[in-house]
Amino acid sequence: MNIPDSSRRFLLSQAKRLFEVSDEAASAPYDLPPRLTTKALEALRMSRSRDRILTNLEEMYREAFDRARATGDDGQMAQLDFAYRREQLYFEILLDVRDAMERKA
Repeated sequence: MNIPDSSRRFLLSQAKRLFEVSDEAASAPYDLPPRLTTKALEALRMSRSRDRILTNLEEMYREAFDRARATGDDGQMAQLDFAYRREQLYFEILLDVRDAMERKA
């Protein structure tokens, strides 16, 4: 297939225009790859409160615990109780770190 020179130039100019990135588009924040950096953490403020996170955790475990109680599974209830306390401790530590980072900023 033979394409005339003018058509070839037109296609090349259209392709260049398609792939050109303007300076303002290149610096757009939505165009940046997500990175978990100190700068990104400083720019983001956590939206969930400590109470909301711990309440959600308690509700989730409470539902599972009630199901285990309904079936009479004492082993599952003991396992859920331990898991809940462990997860609560983990979340409290993470929330303390989050609070310290927010105070630092």
